Amino acid sequence: IVCQADDGAIIARGSIDGEPAVVAAIESAFQGGSIGEVSGSKIAGALELALRDCERGRTVRPIIVFETGGVRLQEANLGLAVIAEIHAAIVALRRHVPVVGVIAGMVGCFGGMSLAAALCSRLIMTRQGRLGMNGPEVIEQEAGIEELDASDRRRIWQLIGGEQRVASGLADRLVGDDADAVAAAVREAFSARVPAVHRSEAVGHYLSQLSRIDPGAVTPESMRSVFGGVACGDRGRGEDTKESE
Repeated sequence: IVCQADDGAIIARGSIDGEPAVVAAIESAFQGGSIGEVSGSKIAGALELALRDCERGRTVRPIIVFETGGVRLQEANLGLAVIAEIHAAIVALRRHVPVVGVIAGMVGCFGGMSLAAALCSRLIMTRQGRLGMNGPEVIEQEAGIEELDASDRRRIWQLIGGEQRVASGLADRLVGDDADAVAAAVREAFSARVPAVHRSEAVGHYLSQLSRIDPGAVTPESMRSVFGGVACGDRGRGEDTKESE
């Protein structure tokens, strides 16, 4: 395995259960895990190389470890463009092999990279992981503390935490905050076939569910009841035994 830690992205190649694999991990300690031109190009390049191998008949299992607030604002369009390249690589690659995403850390996954997570074939989260388009701090800054108090951690996890995202069908597996549990969930994700319909392709399903929502009366519980049904019949969602105790 060769690791390259510059610019906050680590790319590793190895094997999982004897099958070739590539891992793209984002380092949250480097500028909050934000994505710039260099780090984003590393992730996109790793996925594109895996795609090339898959097209040549050599399946490579891709895993993305999301720990990011999204694009680096100071890199502006360069960062946004490379995130689009990551999106395109995931969509192309997932036709050949499941693309597995993991959101396990305290930074979570926000901004354009939350869309990358949504494009993954399978998404694994811990209870402490968070997933959303805008982070709580951004919402509080732009809309005011009356809209959302970013310091209310219990409320934040109720809205965008791993348990809520799995219960509402926007992630596939809830696991304990344990490396072995995450590794087991990743192996299980690759043992399943490529979904017949990916979550991002189930447009009709989500439009019909959105039409049932009253924006003035949304609660975490109501979101679970609306989106709790599995959009794709063969996806499967589950909760790790440790996490449910």
